[in-house]
Amino acid sequence: MARPRSFRTEDAVEKAMQVFWTHGYEGASLPDLLEGMGLTRGSLYKAFTDKKTLFLRVLEHYEGMAVQAGVTMLTDCGVPNGADRIMAMFTNSYRAVTDGDRRGCLLCTAAAGPSMYDDEIAEAVSRGLGALRDAMGEALKASPKHKDLPEDARRELACMLISQYVGLRTMARARIAPDMLRNAVRSVGVMLA
Repeated sequence: MARPRSFRTEDAVEKAMQVFWTHGYEGASLPDLLEGMGLTRGSLYKAFTDKKTLFLRVLEHYEGMAVQAGVTMLTDCGVPNGADRIMAMFTNSYRAVTDGDRRGCLLCTAAAGPSMYDDEIAEAVSRGLGALRDAMGEALKASPKHKDLPEDARRELACMLISQYVGLRTMARARIAPDMLRNAVRSVGVMLA
């Protein structure tokens, strides 16, 4: 008779997220995952089948946590100017770096890594970044300067902003000098002004 799981799946996914976020998909070895999750090899494989399946669960968890927080920030009507919401997102990303968090965004890391060769991971990354892009589009509708733009133009600007976001978060992970990151945030401010 099989023994019942002695861990909560949600806790294991959260711990795996920290490992992948620190090391990236390729860099997270099985020993790293086992140690970080506090599981045995058998427990990991029984619960998640393989590393890729675990990573897809992690991306789903990240989307529900970090991406949803970004969407909430970008669509918060309590901040009337949508451009201010977008700038807050970029400024908070920069502040995370100056506070010592060089992990960047897990979706952005996956976009620059395994999504290049894995369709399922690419789909998960696209879904998460698409949600942020759409939320930026909603924020632009609440921006005095951008609210009267044609829908296509607003969508193009939102696409450019998500590209800037991916670039900023990827540069943060690459340990680019904070001055360069600050200038990237300033350039977003120029676009939105």
